[in-house]
Formats: sequence, C-alpha cells, structure tokens
Amino acid sequence: MNTDIQPMNALTQTNFKFKNQTSFYKGKVRDVYTINNKYLVMVASDRISAFDVVLPKGIPYKGQVLNQIAAKFLAATADIVPNWMLANPDPVVTVGKMCIPFKVEMVIRGYLSGHAARTYASGLRDLCGVKLAEGLKENDKLPEPIITPTTKASEGHDMDISREEILKQGIVSEAHYLQLEKYTRALYRRGTEMAAKQGLILVDTKYEFGLGDDGKIYLIDEIHTPDSSRYFYLEGYVERQGRGEAQKQLSKEFVRQWLIANNFQGKEGQTVPEMSEEWVNEISNRYIELYEKISGEKFVRHDAKDLAKRVETNINTYLQTLN
Repeated sequence: MNTDIQPMNALTQTNFKFKNQTSFYKGKVRDVYTINNKYLVMVASDRISAFDVVLPKGIPYKGQVLNQIAAKFLAATADIVPNWMLANPDPVVTVGKMCIPFKVEMVIRGYLSGHAARTYASGLRDLCGVKLAEGLKENDKLPEPIITPTTKASEGHDMDISREEILKQGIVSEAHYLQLEKYTRALYRRGTEMAAKQGLILVDTKYEFGLGDDGKIYLIDEIHTPDSSRYFYLEGYVERQGRGEAQKQLSKEFVRQWLIANNFQGKEGQTVPEMSEEWVNEISNRYIELYEKISGEKFVRHDAKDLAKRVETNINTYLQTLN
C-alpha cells in the first residue's frame, strides 16, 4: 500500500455553481446538486462520519471508494429494479434522475448483528413488528432475512418502524410498500451472491427508493457500500460463532472502535480525538482495501492534486450532454 497521502488531497467540501442549478443539499458525506429540478449530481466527498458526527479531517480517496462501489452494484442490479444512475463523469460523482424519495429506508438483515443484536440483548423479541426466536446469539444467521424499516429523518436519528405502522400512517401506499419489500429481498439475494464470490457475507444493508416522474419505482442513493452495509468474512465464520468469538468485519467499524477507545461516542460534552496524519492515512488505506475486497477489482488512485477543479470540470462537461 502506498501511504504517501497528504490530508490536503481530501475533498471535504464543494461549492459549485452549475448552469440550471436549482438547489443544493449538503449531507454528512455527499453534496447533492439539483439541475433543472430533473437531475441530481451527487458528489461523494471525503468526509467521514461516525455516531452522527462528521469528523474534522477528510479521508483521501474515501469518496472515490464509495462512489465506485455504489456504481458497480447499481449496474449489477439494474435487471432487478431500475435505478437513478445515468453516468459517472468523475470517480467521485454520480449523475442521475431526480426522484421523490419514499420516507422509509428498507433495512434487511440476514444475521442478528448490530442494532438487531443490541435490541435482542435488551430482552425484546420484536423488531419492527418481526418476531425473533428465542436462543439466538449475536451474529447468528437468521432462519430467513428480515426487513426492519426505519423512518427517514431529515434531522436526527432514523427510527424503527413496522410495516403495519407504515401502512397505518400512510407513509407509503400498500401497493408501493409491497413492491419495495419485493425489490429489497431480490437485491439482498443478489448482494449476498456477489459477496460470497468475494469470500464475504452480506450481513445487513439498507436500500432507498423513490418515485420517478414516470410513476415508476427507482432504487436511489448508494447500494452495498461499507457505509450502508455490514460484511463478515466467510472463511472462519462458523468456527468463530461456535467459539463465541467476535466476527471479522469489513466495514467502517474500526473507526467507531477507535473513537470509543478515545472516549467519543457523539455524546454531549465529548470531544472528537485528534486525528493524526498517520491515522488519516491508515483509514484511507483501509477503505482502499475494502474496495478491493468487496469489488474484486484493483483500486486506481485518480489524480487528486486539484481535486475540486477536476470534479467541477468533469461535471460541467457531462451536463452539456443533458437536455
């Protein structure tokens, strides 16, 4: 691994002004530009968040890693459900159709991990209206994958919600929701198959969907990235479960663990620990390893000397081809 990466090579913010730009939204990681109220230009920055807090330093190449993984899986699942992606004019950019998002995130879990495991350990056996069997251990494979939706909060934390509550509150129509469930299960099956070919287990993930101006449902945002999904290594999974050991994960969990070890979990009064240049480079290298393991492809570091200018130029060139 090449560790000669300088923090200045990270893209931590953009402030572009494009022709026919109608709005701009800055998320924790992505900057989203709306063009003509018809297209979205999504820039995957090098910002990194944990515990709902954006950390003070960017991670070189992180945006490229996330954008290219999402693009790969969007292309690989387009036969299951149409998606919003039209083009990737830059390694950190996806341009796609603007859709009206459904106000739920479709979380699907094949294993008792993360939030589901914490809920189970608290004694609850009902997660988003799904009954869980007795006698399960953390990271056990579930009898079949379960869908545990969350509300999509514009601010603060997303909240668990059941199918029954979604329909009762009219958040999504029954016809649309049943289709979202069908798409979610099919996407997870495909993601599981692709992960297995890489020696990985797709433990859980989330999908977001929206309605296009043609009335069709589209898969939007990212898919099967380490920021939206949890992966275990397939080799040794059964043995580790049998011994009651923690599973070997492929996710940004190592960043959360570092923060916890340095007394930070996003709580009031806590201060984000100092991120040394060595640690920033380490995170960057770990993300590149994630890319290569998940995608099965060699990561190509694109020139990052004048990153913002490169991104802006490539977007402008592509926008000239749109109606």
